[in-house]
Amino acid sequence: MDSKDILEALGTSHLFSELTDEQMDRVRRHSHITDMLEGESLFFQGDNATSFYLVLSGRIKLFRVSPEGKEKVVEIMETGSTFAEALMFMDQSTYPVTATAIAPSRVIGINCNDFKSMLRESIDTCFLLLGKMSFRLRGLIHEIDALSLDTGTVRTVAYLLKQAPSDDDHFELKVAKSVIASRLSVKPETFSRILKNLHEQEIVTIDGRKVTIHDRDAMHTLCSD
Repeated sequence: MDSKDILEALGTSHLFSELTDEQMDRVRRHSHITDMLEGESLFFQGDNATSFYLVLSGRIKLFRVSPEGKEKVVEIMETGSTFAEALMFMDQSTYPVTATAIAPSRVIGINCNDFKSMLRESIDTCFLLLGKMSFRLRGLIHEIDALSLDTGTVRTVAYLLKQAPSDDDHFELKVAKSVIASRLSVKPETFSRILKNLHEQEIVTIDGRKVTIHDRDAMHTLCSD
């Protein structure tokens, strides 16, 4: 990937869309490309945080591991997503999660220290960036509400609706069911039971990763109750 391609890729991200040409070129000069195989980790929980990232292709799983060794998926980052950028505004110097590819992936790593120095030189850019990040924060707050207030069934149905094309009731899950269960804070056995119940009610059928929606209205009703 040459310099022009990197600039174009950076320009598609909300985080960089308001930067000047000079600032974009500076970001490019302090960036690096990493290609990852499925199962390969970009960084581990507790590693020094030196870069934040933009996903060019593939999918990256962000997760934490408890002292008991249990894995909790925090987020799944897809093409166009940025992650770990908030660490620039915190005193924390280590990554709070592990980032692992769950599909062959390519990411751009941006040097945290240089990007933060650039923000110090431009208050306007700093406020623009904080404005962009606030939208993501609102989404996370909504997700926290859903995790605390909604049942496992509602969270599962809402996830499937979000993944489903608006004009097609047949689609494939992009990630493994175990990853989805962890992402929704549902135990694997509970997740399987939820899917079985949805099948018995003739609302949704899932065969492997193939999903068939039988009653989209019923799914919306479940989410709105």
